[in-house]
Amino acid sequence: MLTLVAFVVALGLLIAVHEYGHYRVAVACGVKVLRFSVGFGKPLFSWRKKGSPTEFTLGALPLGGYVRMLDEREAPVDPAERHLAFNTQPLRSRAAIVAAGPAANLLLAILIYAMLNWTGVEEPKPILASPVAGSLADRAGLRGGEWVAQVATPESTPSDVASYEDLRWHLTQAVLSSEDLTLWVAPNEGEPTRPVTLPLSELEVREADAALFQRVGITSPWSAPVVGEVMDGGAAAAAGLRAGDVVRQINGQPVGDGGRLRGLIRAATGPAGQPVEQRWEVVRGGQTLQLTVTPVPEQQAGAWVGRVGAYIGAAPEMVTVRHGLVDGLVKGAVRTWEVSWLTLKMMGRMLIGEASVKNLSGPLTIADYAGKSASLGITSYLLFLALISVSLGVLNLLPLPVLDGGHLMYYLWEGVTGRSVSDVWMERLQRGGVVVLMALMSVALFNDVARLAG
Repeated sequence: MLTLVAFVVALGLLIAVHEYGHYRVAVACGVKVLRFSVGFGKPLFSWRKKGSPTEFTLGALPLGGYVRMLDEREAPVDPAERHLAFNTQPLRSRAAIVAAGPAANLLLAILIYAMLNWTGVEEPKPILASPVAGSLADRAGLRGGEWVAQVATPESTPSDVASYEDLRWHLTQAVLSSEDLTLWVAPNEGEPTRPVTLPLSELEVREADAALFQRVGITSPWSAPVVGEVMDGGAAAAAGLRAGDVVRQINGQPVGDGGRLRGLIRAATGPAGQPVEQRWEVVRGGQTLQLTVTPVPEQQAGAWVGRVGAYIGAAPEMVTVRHGLVDGLVKGAVRTWEVSWLTLKMMGRMLIGEASVKNLSGPLTIADYAGKSASLGITSYLLFLALISVSLGVLNLLPLPVLDGGHLMYYLWEGVTGRSVSDVWMERLQRGGVVVLMALMSVALFNDVARLAG
């Protein structure tokens, strides 16, 4: 239920903002707006402000919206109102009205990011967990527990890292741009740093998924290797483990953090799912104890993993990331630009075959992420809204004839040649645009089903 509500709220808000951009600029340009609709199909209900020519409606299908303006190309117009028709407006006005929808979505994203910057967000400190064995981070000499102070690509100046999420964003940008990333790390915050370069350009990136960060080796922030609540009847309870036990070693291997501890537990199964006994060294109340733990094998996504029936790993150390009025707004605009540019680069790479079309997501994946982000709290949900708002703005600016970007392409032609696109070519381009858009939607929906089935 939460997923459905979160999805409908997100979709409704983003569509309403997009269409309001068109509506507000149309009114400002002197165009008569006949209908403002969120959703398609039969109106569920409608209303009209006193003295306003605009009917506001909510459609039965909440997968889009539209602003219907007075236009001679759609219906006869009273000569007395011809100056209010969209098609009679100067080129700059028509272009502004069309561009206002995507611009409204981008402005919403800036505002959301800025609001979060102003109010402050609790995020994990930029302390690295133990890297995945054999990964780029492991080969570069990272061992876990390092504080990341700054990062930089070969083409950029070093940037301060405010949190683990900030670090992850820098990593994402560098990976998808095939750029090496240098991390300045220290044993603890405030201590002298040393540079460590991750050769991310060596990675062949076709899909931006969890497996990608496994190859990089940086998957989670550092957390203490502590045993949390122990479930009755589980392997941890049978072995005598208690909440608060700090795990130092397993089978003689040092356990540096919660992530490493979870990995060793999951790996404690035989080839056919047989249980594997482990020797744990734990510290309890200042005393060192030796315990024998046998994780219970369970099947997960077709593979056997070990479970001990206890919460493993303490919560990571947190930091409040907050910025002032101007700085927060600037950082919100910068983040919106970075997400927009990264989205365009990924689309370009998919177009030339350097990235997989599996990166395309449709309504089912968006709904799934909406529910998951909402369950994590208002901050996560707002970040999800900002990301989808940027995606909607960028998508609508693509030069496909049925999208806002396609209409802007027509106006560019008109501005350069001095004449509008002919009706014949307009019809051909619209048909072609519909075919391309339907193909993209079909691929995205197929990816959604494949992800959920997997």
